[in-house]
Amino acid sequence: MQNEIFAQSASRIHRLDPRCKIVMATLYALVVALSDGFPALLTALAISFALLGMARLSILEVAKRLALVNGLILFFWLVVPLTFPGEPLFSLGPLTATQEGVLLSAQITIKSNAILLAFISLIATTSVGALGAALSRLGLPGKLVYLLLLNYRYIFVMEQEYHRLIRSVAIRGFRPSTSLHTYKTFAYLVGMLFVRASERAERVYMAMLCRGFSGKFHALREFSFSRNDTIWLASMTTALLGVCILQWVY
Repeated sequence: MQNEIFAQSASRIHRLDPRCKIVMATLYALVVALSDGFPALLTALAISFALLGMARLSILEVAKRLALVNGLILFFWLVVPLTFPGEPLFSLGPLTATQEGVLLSAQITIKSNAILLAFISLIATTSVGALGAALSRLGLPGKLVYLLLLNYRYIFVMEQEYHRLIRSVAIRGFRPSTSLHTYKTFAYLVGMLFVRASERAERVYMAMLCRGFSGKFHALREFSFSRNDTIWLASMTTALLGVCILQWVY
């Protein structure tokens, strides 16, 4: 199973009740997504960096994830200013960038980074097992929770199966190219992966029944709402209200 690198720490954020983190991350993302004023958005970005500092996460690992998202956002910077209608800002040959397009791209950039940093600081610092238990306590349907937990557990097993299949065809002299034989081989490989996934699912289900599984996972962790959770929740609520006020005023 993949190592949950952001969940392996003991910062103040890590010790918070997962239910508080899920609720606050959801409200935070909603407020930031609905805001469009730059004072509010920049304040939200500052809050996200503050959460990141409190979580004491690896800057390098966070930067890798930010790079993936900002690589997509770069595409917006290349397209939106040149296609969004508005007041011309500058021209690149036959193309004209508009002020409204640049502002929209900047809003998308700030929103995306602020929400991603907040989710890394709040959600990624919780193990998937604790996350599933917290979602169940918050009233999420049990089937969705089990689907999340089982998918997370076995998607890495299927990845291992895929690499075994790749190694087996490589040992038999297969070299990928743009030929029809290559396309057929990859089609057979994907089909075999689905067959093995189905067989493993049957074996796992039978093993779970043998161990007394009755359709419900029982969490070993009991959640408790502490004084630190109350203080942190009040602080975050105040910060979100500040973002809302900035959005309303400006």
